[in-house]
Order: sequence, then C-alpha cells, then structure tokens
Amino acid sequence: MSTSISTPPVKGRSTRQKRAVWAALSELEDFVSAQELHRILSDRGEKVSLATVYRVLQNHQEEGLLDVLRPDDGEAIYRRCAAEVHHHHLVCRSCGLAVEFEAPEMESWVARLAGANGFTEVRHTLEVYGLCQSCSAA
Repeated sequence: MSTSISTPPVKGRSTRQKRAVWAALSELEDFVSAQELHRILSDRGEKVSLATVYRVLQNHQEEGLLDVLRPDDGEAIYRRCAAEVHHHHLVCRSCGLAVEFEAPEMESWVARLAGANGFTEVRHTLEVYGLCQSCSAA
C-alpha cells in the first residue's frame, strides 16, 4: 500500500488520535483487537480512548483500509490491508496465520445473487478457517 505510515488516509479531519491509531497499525504485522491496540497506544503514552479506537477502526474498515477477522471468540481483530483489491482470507484456527486470496468467481456469484434478489450496494467478506500446514504437521 502506498499510503504513508504517519498519515492516515481517512476522510474528514485528521486528528492526533487518528494518526496515532494509524501509526500503531502500520507498525504491526499481525491482527490486533481494539482492546490490544488501545493497550499498545496507552503503553506509548498516547491519550486515545477505547471508544475512539473502535470508531477509527470502524471508519478504516468501511474505507477498505483494514482486514477484519471475527474469530470464534467473537471479538473482531484488525490489520492494515496488504492487498489493495478486494480479497478474502484463509485463517488457521490454531496459530491464527491469515493468508489473503482473491476469488473472482465468488465476486461474480455474489453480484448475480444480489441482482437476482434486488440488492444493491452489496459488500461481503469471506474467511475460510482450517489448519495451516505447520499446525497440521504438529
């Protein structure tokens, strides 16, 4: 992604809190929950409320800047998108490894399904859960 680490590509006003959240996300390779991200920011001395972290993450998600997974425990986890196109994930249930993939056939199917039922402005996500090669071998 060509976006600067320190400058969040968000719509609206750029605030210190938005920049702090974006900077922390930019430095992380793994998925992180809003609460974990809030703890990281607090440990750095950033004064950002948990509600603001949730709001910024939601905005980034809606803008397509973040990957979001919802594991079995129900708490969403976030990571900056590595791919600039719509994509999906294979996720290891054991170690949490997430592999991005594109599925053009599914995109066509979703468009046909939505159109046949009169839906517009359709968005979707797909996470396929299993065990990665390393965890399967263990």
